[in-house]
Amino acid sequence: MITRIRLAAAVLILPFLTAALLVLLPPAAHAADGIDPDVTAALNALYASTPAAKTLAQTAKGILLFPNIVKAGFLVGAQYGEGELLKDGKPVAYYNIAAASYGFQAGVQSFAYAMFFMTDSALNYLDNTAGFEIGSGPSIVVVDAGMAKTLTTTTGRNDVYAFIFGQKGLMAGVGLQGSKITKIR
Repeated sequence: MITRIRLAAAVLILPFLTAALLVLLPPAAHAADGIDPDVTAALNALYASTPAAKTLAQTAKGILLFPNIVKAGFLVGAQYGEGELLKDGKPVAYYNIAAASYGFQAGVQSFAYAMFFMTDSALNYLDNTAGFEIGSGPSIVVVDAGMAKTLTTTTGRNDVYAFIFGQKGLMAGVGLQGSKITKIR
C-alpha cells in the first residue's frame, strides 16, 4: 500500500518538478565566438575560492564546466544544467547534465559543477561515449575543502577531479541518484 502511495505521489509531483526546472533554468546561451559569460564567471569564482582548481587547470587536458545546475525534488527529484568543455581555454563542445533521484528529499537548489580531466584517456572517454555516466568510466574524485588545501599538480594523479560550488537554495534528504552527461553539440 505504501509503495502505491509513493508511486502516486511521484506521478503527481513529476510535472511540478519539470515546470520548476523550466522556470528556474535560464535560457541556453552559447557564445558563438568565445566562452559563455556564465562559464567565465563560474570559473573565476571557483579559482578565487579554491586555488587548487587553478593549479589543476594548468595541466588539465580539458575542463567541463556547468555554471548553473538546478535540482528540485520532493520524494522524486530531478536536476539539469548545460555547460561547455574547454580545451586550452577555448570552448570545443557543449554538454548537458541530467539526473533523477528517488528517496526522502525536498527542496530546490542551484549549483555549479566543474570537472577537470587530467588524462587523455579520461577526456577521450567523454568524447567517444554516447553519454558519460557518473559512476562508470574514469575514476572521479570530488574535491572537498580539506582536500583542496593539499592538492597540487604532483599529488593530483587521478583521471578526473570534480568541484561542486556556488550552492544556492536548500535541498535536504537522502536518495538514490544517477547522473548522465551528454554532448549536445
